Amino acid sequence: MRTRRLSLALAGLLAGTVLAAPAAAADPAARCGPVRVPGAAHQEQACLADLTTTGTLATGHTVQADWAGLTSAGLPAPSGVPGVQVDGYFPDTSTTNTNHGWNHDAQFVLRLPADWNGGLVVSGSPGTRRQYANDRAIGDAVLAAGYAFAATDKGNTGLDFYTDGRRPGDALAEWNERVTQLTVAAKLAATAHYGRPPARTIAAGLSNGGYLVRWQLENRPWLYDGGVDWEGTLWTADGPNLLTSLPPALRNYPAYAAGDPQAHQAILAAGFAPGSEFLWPYHDQVYWDLTQRTYRAEFDPAFDGDLAAGIPFCTSGTPACDADYDYAARPTSVHDAVARVALTGRIGRPLLTLHGTLDSLLPISRDSDVYDGMVERAGRGALHRYYRIEDGNHVDGLVDTFPDRLRPIGPCFRTAFTALAGWLRGASPPASATVARPAGATPAELATSCSL
Repeated sequence: MRTRRLSLALAGLLAGTVLAAPAAAADPAARCGPVRVPGAAHQEQACLADLTTTGTLATGHTVQADWAGLTSAGLPAPSGVPGVQVDGYFPDTSTTNTNHGWNHDAQFVLRLPADWNGGLVVSGSPGTRRQYANDRAIGDAVLAAGYAFAATDKGNTGLDFYTDGRRPGDALAEWNERVTQLTVAAKLAATAHYGRPPARTIAAGLSNGGYLVRWQLENRPWLYDGGVDWEGTLWTADGPNLLTSLPPALRNYPAYAAGDPQAHQAILAAGFAPGSEFLWPYHDQVYWDLTQRTYRAEFDPAFDGDLAAGIPFCTSGTPACDADYDYAARPTSVHDAVARVALTGRIGRPLLTLHGTLDSLLPISRDSDVYDGMVERAGRGALHRYYRIEDGNHVDGLVDTFPDRLRPIGPCFRTAFTALAGWLRGASPPASATVARPAGATPAELATSCSL
């Protein structure tokens, strides 16, 4: 749980910061001098020969469990990026993050490459994962390009994240504050370390991390130059949101699996794409039930009385079963809790969004298709490019299970990131489009390249 209001936290970060003299750029070893992350309650640093996962896996400066299953096996892994890594945490009272044995939330990682291109990328973790979750999907590529990279655990982690905070919505609202906090601190730390401020700061994230990119560019645009949103979660007070799409899937899947065509149509009507059916058994067992119960518990704990996040895998008709959850019929207080973290589409900086057409957790028709329209209606369409990735799923881990039916989005993210960097330099990015699966492309080719 956050320990002070955001305004006070930012004031503390900004006050009294002394910029260190720049180290000699020609000597990488000189870049391993002390780094101070303003506002951190604890930090540890290491001078590493390689900040990418190729190196940090060997030295113990990443946690593979944090990012397991998010990328395909064929995603290229760069190496040879020397620099400084700082691990630490900001003041917090919750203890769900066990990394380093600290049992302390608001953990972060900051990586400062010796050969710096002047840019900074800030990211929040997907799902309820911890601070190293984006190391493969995002960190590797941006570090190899010369960017400094900072990532946060968002202030609470794990299956019980919803227990953090005092009122409904607190845990998720903290996510936004922690990204803002880390962005300010990372900017100041990089400025002191390199002797000049970042020339550009980019927000990037996957799933819940993509939501954080959207929120930051809507609410804190002055901190960033742009962002890349990889299938960000959509929260709107009156829907759609995941609490409106998941219950119909949970309610109808048993009958669908038994061959009921009406149940099949009900799941499609909830927004799940035709052609994604081969993904439904896995999502029914792994994602749908757990996601619905825990996020419903975050915003609507009263739905199931004294239960903690409902009844796992309950069938429709069971009292307090999330399969029968009706978000539209829930009290105004529930919608108000979601409104605290809701998106508006009023982005203030350039944003590139990617979303897979076969996403079977956050259906594209109920998420990024909707958000693209929100941006247009907010009058910010000129700041947005939207790429619908044909045959992409929510995360790339299942690509290796279905190599002939899915395509990874990881390479498309890297292409989009490069396009955003060009946009910030004045080059127009590709127009919004559905990015078709290239005819005849092999799984190996799709794993390594993507043209928008």
